[in-house]
Amino acid sequence: MKIEEVHEKANLVLEEVGKAIVGKEGVLKMILTTILADGHVLIEDLPGLAKTLMAKSFAGALGLEFRRVQFTPDLLPSDILGVSVFNQKTLEFEFRRGPVFTNVLLADEINRSPPKTQSALLEAMQERQVTLEGHTYELPRPFIVIATQNPIEQEGTYPLPEAQLDRFLVRLRVGYPNREEEKEILRRRMERKREEIEIKPVVRAEEVMEMQRAIEDVYVSDPILDYIVALVNATRNDRRNLEIGASPRGSLALLKLSRAYAAIEGRDYVIPDDVKRVAIPALSHRLILKRELWYTRVSQESVMAKILEKVPVPKFE
Repeated sequence: MKIEEVHEKANLVLEEVGKAIVGKEGVLKMILTTILADGHVLIEDLPGLAKTLMAKSFAGALGLEFRRVQFTPDLLPSDILGVSVFNQKTLEFEFRRGPVFTNVLLADEINRSPPKTQSALLEAMQERQVTLEGHTYELPRPFIVIATQNPIEQEGTYPLPEAQLDRFLVRLRVGYPNREEEKEILRRRMERKREEIEIKPVVRAEEVMEMQRAIEDVYVSDPILDYIVALVNATRNDRRNLEIGASPRGSLALLKLSRAYAAIEGRDYVIPDDVKRVAIPALSHRLILKRELWYTRVSQESVMAKILEKVPVPKFE
């Protein structure tokens, strides 16, 4: 598939998802960018901001199988991965697949479950496979986890461990709609006269995988690579605000996301603006603030924004 086709199909997907989600074009574009980069999405924000609807809408528009798991304190790893059941007729154990065997898995309120259950997704997210009782089962492709979580200040939540956070290619914030957007949400609800929103598939699973493969043809010049490395190194050298900076996985995340973003824009090459657009969602959750900043207004996103301002942008003649 050529980049021009990726651009056209991406716009069709965003247009279809836009029927369900009012505004938030930047967030929707970043979710699609992450899907084309074959990564996982963590959406962190307050309840009621259409996080679940976004995941379901993208699965519908992309023609992918969708399953949802509501994470609760009593959820077990087997509830996600599956379990072996003894068949009395054949006198053998049979593996009954859990909801993780799908294309798009919505891990709703993932921080409501304890770390043992959260970690059940680690192998699936990284290796696209599940290993149980010595047997390895491949997951369908494409496989995307879209997880939502409420801010950790709320009661009854378990902060995601750093190893799990690092598996997500991006962390996004949705934010409240403005007054006009909220009015449009109400108007659309009145017009359709029902809660459900119909999203039609505009591409198929095979086309999604072709779009993902096409991203590999997007050209990245040496100055852009130097810029990516400089941004990641700046997070490691920020001794004032950060305890730990981004790892090489962060560099790879910037590379994959900037290529996917360029393709959605219809370009077969990456420019510095592509890297800047994806840097905050790609790197912020990989940074660990110094302890004395935990209870201040300093956030990982604000630290990353300052780093973007300081690191020189490559110039092309």
